[in-house]
Amino acid sequence: MQTDELTPERLRRLAELRPGGRVLSAYLNLEPSEFATPAARSSAIGSLVDEAGRKVKAEHELSHDERQGLEEDVKRLRDYLRGPSFSADGAHGLAVFCSGAAGLFETVKLPRPVDSGIMIDDSPWVEPLAGMLSADRWAVLLANRRSARLFEGTRDTLEEVESFQDDVRGQSESGGPEQSRAERSVAEEHEEHLRKAAYEAFKHYRRARFDHFLVGIPSELRGTMEHQLHASLRERLRGFLEVDVERSSADDVARAAAGEIEAAERRREREKLDRLVEAVGTGGRGSAGLDDTLGALNERRVETLLLAEGFSAPGSVCSSDGFVAAQEGGTCPVDGGELVRRDDIVESAIELALGQSAEVLVVRHHDDLDEHGSIGATLRF
Repeated sequence: MQTDELTPERLRRLAELRPGGRVLSAYLNLEPSEFATPAARSSAIGSLVDEAGRKVKAEHELSHDERQGLEEDVKRLRDYLRGPSFSADGAHGLAVFCSGAAGLFETVKLPRPVDSGIMIDDSPWVEPLAGMLSADRWAVLLANRRSARLFEGTRDTLEEVESFQDDVRGQSESGGPEQSRAERSVAEEHEEHLRKAAYEAFKHYRRARFDHFLVGIPSELRGTMEHQLHASLRERLRGFLEVDVERSSADDVARAAAGEIEAAERRREREKLDRLVEAVGTGGRGSAGLDDTLGALNERRVETLLLAEGFSAPGSVCSSDGFVAAQEGGTCPVDGGELVRRDDIVESAIELALGQSAEVLVVRHHDDLDEHGSIGATLRF
């Protein structure tokens, strides 16, 4: 059994996996606000296992061995979710991919909630994962006059990677010229502390590059901190946060950063959509609508596949060469084989995109794609 976090490499490998038998894909919602208690999780697990059993019984075109294998897969799923190996800690959802005939049992902890459900197919069902993965990295620096902490991660999870304190003096109350000199000295110590914090953030950036940068700092120190930041950090600075520098947990920081992260996602979607609309309108490197976009995927020209959230459409796929088409059934134009009907061709489109190292972007914050068939792509050539 393999258990791991979701990464671009792992998603691509799952999308390309064809184990040679039926695969049982199971998704379990573990949203803490809904399934915080063992009883709630147990009920959700029971419902999921029952659905898996019903799905197997409803598959009418299975051989005896395939049906028996899937029944064993349902038992393996149940035993894992009911057993000591399963832990919901740190996860908002879980994906399980199981095929005993192919020696496959793989689980993926998910950073976001997912609708619980079951799919039986000849490959892992990766469509629910496509909108969860974010390649962008975030860093958040917290600093006040004596403490500094650095957090790093994705839009969904942050972890503290560095912290330090400096022995900085407080305000002098001696009065007169001596107090003025002391205040200047303390101010210099505070500025040196912020300079050090900014330099440590830049050192971390050089070791592990990130795309976006936030700073949590008292408002009166923001100008000083921004002046101390290296140009690479100022270029990636997305805003300032109001947060308790010394006592905030990683979850507290993530909640404080959520608004800025969503704003960055909106901007990124906007840029991708504007590029798509311009390319389609000028006859450039862009496709819109199901037919044209599937054609570009078949030709392996896609750079970024854009999908409206929740979009689905029927279509067909060639089981021998992976050719996808919006038509339902017919003959594959590549090898003359039969096109097998799919209730939702979007899963196959995502698999093709990931297989050619294209980015998959599920558009959540804008409705531009509605005018273009809910699917489009920017192209490499």
